Amino acid sequence: MTQDELKALVGQAALQYVVPGEIVGVGTGSTVNKFIDALASMKDSIKGAVSSSNASTERLRALGITVFDSNDVEELAVYIDGADEIDSRGYMIKGGGAALTREKIVAAQSRRFVCIADESKLVGVLGRFPLPVEVIPMAARRIIRQFSAMGGKAQLRQKDGAPLVTDNGQLILDVTGLTISEPLRFENEVNQWPGVVTVGVFATHKASVCLLGTAQGVKTLDFP
Repeated sequence: MTQDELKALVGQAALQYVVPGEIVGVGTGSTVNKFIDALASMKDSIKGAVSSSNASTERLRALGITVFDSNDVEELAVYIDGADEIDSRGYMIKGGGAALTREKIVAAQSRRFVCIADESKLVGVLGRFPLPVEVIPMAARRIIRQFSAMGGKAQLRQKDGAPLVTDNGQLILDVTGLTISEPLRFENEVNQWPGVVTVGVFATHKASVCLLGTAQGVKTLDFP
């Protein structure tokens, strides 16, 4: 199966975790787009969605799914999103789509995080995928130097020849050269750096379950 077919497979499989009559948290990215398309088939049995990005909001609304502001929803039963990497404990690197801050906000208000990914995203140790970090512009150069002191190389993410600006009006650093063997400690440390909005390690708000698309079908990984 192609990677696109695997994404469609897990997107469809994620429907079983959607609670009828409730509002579902929806992430961002190519795999989540497959889930949004599948979600349209049961839009009449849910109240709507809370979205983690402008792109996902547009796609949901185009399919006739009501999108709520996160401030108007106290709690979500489930949040469904992809990952750039996920390890055997459910810790993830996210932010390839530049929506990591809003993704972490929606994850924090959800009782359950269902990660949907193809098998290429499963890793032994986090760090192969460049780590996204959303930063306030005036702090970018200093944070680059702090990652350098850790042994990492941070670069400003570009789009159309200029620094990419997130939905929150901030910048993204992509950091390579790191091996993140202690994701929870790493997340807590980097989050304390002045100017860091969100680091793309999801350890405090890790996955509850991962639906992994494989050539043999969907494999379900449960995380305590």
